[in-house]
Amino acid sequence: MSNLPLSRPGATLAVVLACLLAPVAHAQDTAPAQTQATEQPAAPVAPDAPVAIEPAAPSTPEPAAPAESTATPATTAPEPVAEFLPQSMQDALAPILTPPARDPNLPHDLSPMGMFWAADIVVKAVMIGLAIASVITWTVLVVKALELWGASASAQGGIRRIERAGTLEAAVAASGSRRDAVSRMIRQAADEYRRSQPALDAAGDGGVKERVQSQLERIEAVAGRRMGRGTGVLATIGSTAPFVGLFGTVWGIMNSFIGISESQTTNLAVVAPGIAEALLATAIGLVAAIPAVVIYNVFARGITGYRLRLANAAAGVRQLVSRDLDFRSLTPPKEA
Repeated sequence: MSNLPLSRPGATLAVVLACLLAPVAHAQDTAPAQTQATEQPAAPVAPDAPVAIEPAAPSTPEPAAPAESTATPATTAPEPVAEFLPQSMQDALAPILTPPARDPNLPHDLSPMGMFWAADIVVKAVMIGLAIASVITWTVLVVKALELWGASASAQGGIRRIERAGTLEAAVAASGSRRDAVSRMIRQAADEYRRSQPALDAAGDGGVKERVQSQLERIEAVAGRRMGRGTGVLATIGSTAPFVGLFGTVWGIMNSFIGISESQTTNLAVVAPGIAEALLATAIGLVAAIPAVVIYNVFARGITGYRLRLANAAAGVRQLVSRDLDFRSLTPPKEA
């Protein structure tokens, strides 16, 4: 029973039924023979009749039959049922237990890589382009995540230095030689304050505050734009990748229908592989587009938070400048 092939659904049930019905069928086949043997009367034998003994015929050795090869060809299918079953039951169970022959024209590898190699050249180009787009998406994720994390940490540190500093000069000394956006804001504001000091007594402090605010807004805009570089690629991939994959699918299905018309067959087993290869392009397009959209939204929120930190830092720098101007107006002018 261990040699029974169970390659199709219902084979196990069929074998169990065959085993249960085998004794019944065997009994039905042997019953007529036993009945005939019992009904046939035995020939009467006379008690005094001499028994003739025939001489035994000389035994001649029969020629040995040529040994059949026990090797089974590789293409021979296994026996569908056990040998102990009647022939009628073997014939009845053969269609159920015998695996169907495989069409050699059908593709044998239906894995994603196998479907890729069996696809049309246009569909292959679409899949390769979508794979490259997916690699770009994950590269931008790694690079921009590290950049955004470092810039946000630097901006938060600059805000703390501004809050601890009492004057603009103290904030400049705390910034040192750092090159982040907040440190540049502090140095630009201090430089503009020093340049405008000779004209403060005559022109007032309105012009200084306006020029400092202009410098801070320019630094904030440049830093925010630099942080947003690369996210446009994510938006492009997220919006176009599904349509590129759909183009590959349409092209593959068109070739499948052309193959149907040329082969003059509507067998689904012949048509399905080509359609599966075409749908693989749409699947790859979605795999490239969905992460791109999600990553773009995450970066959009992160960049918005970074710009808010820069705005808070710029407001702190303007407060330092305004405080220095107010204390300067309270200081009496030096006598000549």
